[in-house]
Amino acid sequence: MRYLVASLVLAAAPLVAVAHMVYIVPNADGPGAVVVFSDTLAADPKVAMTKVHGLKLTARSEAGKETPVELATAEHQLTAAAGFDGAKVVYGSVVYGFASKAEVPALIVYHPKFVAAGVTGKEATVGEKCALEIVPVTVGGKTRFQLLAAGKPVENGEGTVTRPDGKKEPFKTDKDGFTAAFEATGRYAAYLRHTEAKPGEHEGKKYAEAKHYATLVVDVK
Repeated sequence: MRYLVASLVLAAAPLVAVAHMVYIVPNADGPGAVVVFSDTLAADPKVAMTKVHGLKLTARSEAGKETPVELATAEHQLTAAAGFDGAKVVYGSVVYGFASKAEVPALIVYHPKFVAAGVTGKEATVGEKCALEIVPVTVGGKTRFQLLAAGKPVENGEGTVTRPDGKKEPFKTDKDGFTAAFEATGRYAAYLRHTEAKPGEHEGKKYAEAKHYATLVVDVK
């Protein structure tokens, strides 16, 4: 029985790790935002921010001006006191490190993004300089989420969309990089994964592929 329990714990471990994503969450009671590494939009008190403290964020204003967002490190979250006021898109990337239980050496990279309410489609797109991003596209009261790698659609991107009611729905993107459509208004959170089968090296260690995780937080009107 002891060995059986141990085996079940080990089998479940990769699922827990994959569920934790880097999300940019605007403050509900004032300016600024927090960045969490969690399976929800709330900070996980069991998770330290050590491996994602190197995150760099950029805010894009309505006029298209881009400015870096200064982040402060707390134990279970990063905080941004300024830089979000008037921003229509905030985005960034951070190299997490290596997947410890991967069958082949794999590098993990997170690409979090926040999009302001009412911003959709082209206005919500960073484009070629963004390795991976999720774009909210609202047409006729229905919202779909498109996965782009350097501005190009990604087919078969895998992940989850969390609806405003809290229900999580797994998805694979279609040939144009889109998920299914949603009609509800409110806050959505999404993550989608794209694996780049291209070898490389990070901090002196070689990897066979890079697993990129794009996340999005957006309030759909």
